[in-house]
Amino acid sequence: MEDENKVIENNIIESEVTMNDVIGEIEDSMKKVSRGDIVKGKVIEILDKEVVVSIGHLADGIISMDEISNESFENLNEIIKVGDEINVMVIKTDDGEGNLVLSKKRADQVVVWDELQQIHDKEEIITVKPSEVVKGGVVANYKGIRAFIPASQLSMHYVEDLNTFIGSDLEVKLIEYNKEKKKIIFSRKIVETKEAEIKKQEILSTIKKGQKYKGIVRRLVNFGAFVDIGGVDGLIHINELSWSNVKHPSEVVNVNDVVEVYVINFDLEKGKIALGLKDVNDSPWTNIKDKYREGQIVEGKVMKLMTFGAFVKIETGLEGLVHISQISEERIQKPEDKLTVGDNLKVKILSIDEKGKKLSLSIKEALAEGERIEIPDEYKEENKEMSSLGDLLKGKLEGLKFD
Repeated sequence: MEDENKVIENNIIESEVTMNDVIGEIEDSMKKVSRGDIVKGKVIEILDKEVVVSIGHLADGIISMDEISNESFENLNEIIKVGDEINVMVIKTDDGEGNLVLSKKRADQVVVWDELQQIHDKEEIITVKPSEVVKGGVVANYKGIRAFIPASQLSMHYVEDLNTFIGSDLEVKLIEYNKEKKKIIFSRKIVETKEAEIKKQEILSTIKKGQKYKGIVRRLVNFGAFVDIGGVDGLIHINELSWSNVKHPSEVVNVNDVVEVYVINFDLEKGKIALGLKDVNDSPWTNIKDKYREGQIVEGKVMKLMTFGAFVKIETGLEGLVHISQISEERIQKPEDKLTVGDNLKVKILSIDEKGKKLSLSIKEALAEGERIEIPDEYKEENKEMSSLGDLLKGKLEGLKFD
């Protein structure tokens, strides 16, 4: 009996030792945390105004709504999900109910500076979303840290309205970093320029005369329009904008217009590309002799006056020259003596040079054939009566004097 009691007593002692060991091991395996520590945790529950996080401690941690993020949000589920692994800072080790009080946004602000240092050193490209326009640029948040993107670094092209970038995801590069001054400056322009250079090399390595591209009009000058065809700019000379006579590119295109152009010529060494907007297939000179013939009289409009004559349009993109000698039967010193820009009249086609794209016209020969002015019948009758009366009185009034 005594032996049995000893066995039972020993078993109890061993059991207590084993239980204590297990509890000790559990306690040892649990994280010991202090106020200010930053640890990783896993989101296990999302409530209306707080998030429950397990950090491997005996007690779970609670993050209140205002300690989640510096970014604005309406619903916790918009920015955090069950199962997310996040960095948290310990604010209190006991909230009075045995829970840890944690903060995600404070941990992010500490950890993010280390991340930014790595991003800066490795020249990595990250994505941010501008949230507001400020003087000289826009502000974007990166994991709770306010960063600045100057207007000059938003794009490789001129930006007229900075608000167009608000709420958009932008790929940027960190170009200035100062942890002590809490200063972060991003650039989208650098990323965009690098991408454009890659596209430019692709285009230049495959470009051919006659090849068509979709492009964006970037700049207008008096002599034409510069068009971005995917990272490389080409020039549409003013004469290649339309088959019609164009005084300024703005008559045909505007900045930011999307246009389809074709390559007329290029010089890879100088990086120059000549583009055309008017379609060769739409040329009014194509099969012109099927529409017009020499000796034909057609209607036209005076478009330009020169010292040597006048240019007359007979259809869109089709103009001919009326030499000064073909304007009038009278000898004139300059075309302005008889014509004004905008005059509508009839001309006779003297010759058609399809290859050289030249038309020779005549106003006086059209007039000679009576095609410019038709006298209404009522005036013809009136003139006839006046002529008869004149004939009747002819010679009758000779010698008469009137006071």
